[in-house]
Amino acid sequence: MMPRNRKPQSQLERDLLTLFTRIRDLIEPPFSKIGGFKFNSLFFVGLIAIGIVWFLSGFYQVQPSELAARKLFGKFYPPLQSAGLHWHWPAPVGETIRETVEEARRLELGFRTQGNQISDVSAEALMITGDLNIVDVQMIVQYRINDLTNFLFQVDDPGDVDRGVGQGSPDGMTLKDATEAALRQVVGKSSIDDILTVNKDQVQLETLHLLRRILDDYSSGIEVLEVRLQNVRPPDDVRDAFDDVVRARVDKEARINEALAYQQDQLPRARGDAEKIINAAAAFKEERILKAKGESARFLSVLEEYQKAKEVTRTRLYLEKMESVLPKVPKYVIEPESGGSLLQFLPLGESK
Repeated sequence: MMPRNRKPQSQLERDLLTLFTRIRDLIEPPFSKIGGFKFNSLFFVGLIAIGIVWFLSGFYQVQPSELAARKLFGKFYPPLQSAGLHWHWPAPVGETIRETVEEARRLELGFRTQGNQISDVSAEALMITGDLNIVDVQMIVQYRINDLTNFLFQVDDPGDVDRGVGQGSPDGMTLKDATEAALRQVVGKSSIDDILTVNKDQVQLETLHLLRRILDDYSSGIEVLEVRLQNVRPPDDVRDAFDDVVRARVDKEARINEALAYQQDQLPRARGDAEKIINAAAAFKEERILKAKGESARFLSVLEEYQKAKEVTRTRLYLEKMESVLPKVPKYVIEPESGGSLLQFLPLGESK
């Protein structure tokens, strides 16, 4: 009968007690006494020491950038998000897995960096473009863990020895194969000119969206932060020819830019000259119109005076005309009615 002040044992405690009892029954008969002490006492002292060590091994430290996934008898519990010192059942009863989730990780495709040495991986880098050319594409993927549960338990991955990724982590072969598949699909529908020169940013953007969709479909627990194309070049065998083509395209673009600059310089000048000519023509037009109107008004006024006194007006007009025709020639007016004649002025050259 259980004492009143003793709490009922849990199933785990009963299982552990049964296990220790069976181990004691197997070991105790051959070694009933050691050095005058009963083996039963030594066994339980050692068992307590082992239990203390086993219990202390359950303590673990969680850093601010980490999450801790916990399992107990194979059952998974939600990740522990609080940083600091914690305790959980150690193996073989439980298991604690800590992963850094805030730090960005890096995947290299088409090359590997080892210290200061960079080696190409042609099997990953060589791809066929949409216009049936071969291009060597190297890319870097930055990613992080955004769902620790999916990252640990949804994808079974063989790992990647070259990158130091262990078995079971989806950022091994799963991430590498998904990245390669996404990049090959985007490159396969693009021309080589787009990849080498003008549309690199668009290739990166399309690859990023496609890779995110693939990893979400896998429930990998990985969030891709950025993809960046590194060296994009033709294969070594035809690189010189491609370099010549690229240089020719650069020269073409330079000439086009020069022509556009000349156009931008000349068009404003031509527009300014045209506007100047138009303004001068408009001013000349206005001047001629005003002058014609003035002459017309003058003629009408003269006509009106002429109609009032025709002889006087005719004589005045004649005299004014002669003044304008002979401005520096001495002029003499002789009135025949008054008895004047030309003889009065001879010799003409001596007159003043």
